[in-house]
Amino acid sequence: MASTLFRTIQIHPFLLNPTALFRRRNGVLYCTLKGTQTQTATQEKQQSSKAKVSQHTQSKTLDKITRDYEAIIGIETHVQLSTLTKAFCSCPYNYGSQPNTSICPICMGLPGALPVLNSKVIDFAVKLGLALNCKLSLNSKFDRKQYFYPDLPKGYQISQFDIPIATGGYIDLDLPLEFGGGHRKFGITRVHMEEDAGKLLHSGNGDYSQEITSLTLKGFRGQFYCVCLLLIDTVGYLLQVDLNRAGVPLLEIVSEPDMRTGIEAAEYAAELQRVVRYLGISNGNMQEGSLRCDVNVSIRPVGQLEFGTKVEIKNLNSFSSMNRAIDFEISRQVLLHSQGQGDQIVQETRLWEEGSQKTVTMRKKEGLSDYRYFPEPDLPEVILIQEYVDSIHNSLPELPEMKRRRYEKMGLSMQDVLFLANDMNVAEYFDATISSGADIKLATNWIMGDIAAYMKNEKLSINEIKLTPQELAELIASIKGGTISGKIGKEILFELLAKGGTVKGLIEEKDLVQIVDPVEIGKMIDKVLSENPKQLEQYRGGKTKLQGFFAGQVMKLSKGKANPGLLNKILLEKLNAKS
Repeated sequence: MASTLFRTIQIHPFLLNPTALFRRRNGVLYCTLKGTQTQTATQEKQQSSKAKVSQHTQSKTLDKITRDYEAIIGIETHVQLSTLTKAFCSCPYNYGSQPNTSICPICMGLPGALPVLNSKVIDFAVKLGLALNCKLSLNSKFDRKQYFYPDLPKGYQISQFDIPIATGGYIDLDLPLEFGGGHRKFGITRVHMEEDAGKLLHSGNGDYSQEITSLTLKGFRGQFYCVCLLLIDTVGYLLQVDLNRAGVPLLEIVSEPDMRTGIEAAEYAAELQRVVRYLGISNGNMQEGSLRCDVNVSIRPVGQLEFGTKVEIKNLNSFSSMNRAIDFEISRQVLLHSQGQGDQIVQETRLWEEGSQKTVTMRKKEGLSDYRYFPEPDLPEVILIQEYVDSIHNSLPELPEMKRRRYEKMGLSMQDVLFLANDMNVAEYFDATISSGADIKLATNWIMGDIAAYMKNEKLSINEIKLTPQELAELIASIKGGTISGKIGKEILFELLAKGGTVKGLIEEKDLVQIVDPVEIGKMIDKVLSENPKQLEQYRGGKTKLQGFFAGQVMKLSKGKANPGLLNKILLEKLNAKS
């Protein structure tokens, strides 16, 4: 039986003076000083007013200074692959499962356990490399990246160093119109395979009654191993190590430093998410850690060729937070440069704090030499043959960029194109609708309008609604052909979305066929005019806006089934006829 127990020395902070209070946040001690004098409401109001004026002035000054500097942004993106088992063992991985329930001696790094490569990792890596227009390495290898951290049981990570599986690619994207629009092309330095580490679970109750958390599992040859996964941090907080994620396959995509704004960086990351989802190699959910982005930011004076000192930003769990974090970091570095304190910008890792909307120092950045890379001795080289690469290339789906260009050729606006191509399932639904004969623009309007609103309100995906693409095409054809009015079409749409069924069936069941007989519509108009002589006199006296009143009364009488075009034509003739 083997057990591993991690413990660090406990250090209890002591109170320096009665007005100082120590607190711990994310492993850092913060000291909060309580003021000994109280402020009056007037003083607080004056200080608040001054602070607002000062912030506004500082913001305007900073905007002016920023124009003299150029930001250089690169992104390292980790994509967690949707394989059935981990990269080097047969353990499954399910997000949200109980801690340490999907582990074995291999992903725990126990002595004598040897890794065996999951072939699906190679398939997915080649798919992504081709989708990102990279050059594939037909001969690549794995390397050991050495570093110590409690959630890395082996003391090293299996990764790729000098010969990654794909290099020298690029990605195309279109910026949304609200951000200025335009096409962008960003370079991809490399794509390489590696394994994920575990994660630490922080407990703030400091309950030492659970000091040893053990798990018994069946190991090689029926032997049992007891694993104690726990450490206690420097201020007495319980930290537990969950190794479920250890060994899960990752693809790391390293971009060229081609981005210049937070918007460009966020849209680059969003396009990567679309690509991996279209390929089916990852769900790309940032909130689950399936897509994690580390951003490198530096600035330099406009016109300077040499790069500045780069700072890495972590803890970015959404595209909007990435945008805000980059904008903050650019402003922070510009302000230091403008004050002659550029030497205070050091190569480090900073965390984005969502609450305070700022970046804070986490640790000094390690260089490549710290990792002591060397070839992984327990895994063979990865050798690809051209026939294998060609078969994967031929199996690639239509990717977001190709889909956007195809939609553009259909005559759709960029706003329509970006909406439809953003979600692969929405794009497939749209394609199936127009394949069934629906008008392209009308199908777009229905999907982007009423159907999208319904999905948002009901919190459903397009795969979960009951309306099929074929029935949407039938609904559009029924309205366009005059069988039902647009108003009735909207009424039955929501029943089709919620309950399903057929358009023809609902029209017959509810007797919704549009009235297109001029004689019948004329009789209804005569009835309405005879019942409203006062309004008729006012209309003929010059109040022509009353036409809408009469049209509404006729529609009410016909229960919404009168053809609007025919109704208005006959109504106008009768209204303008001599009495």
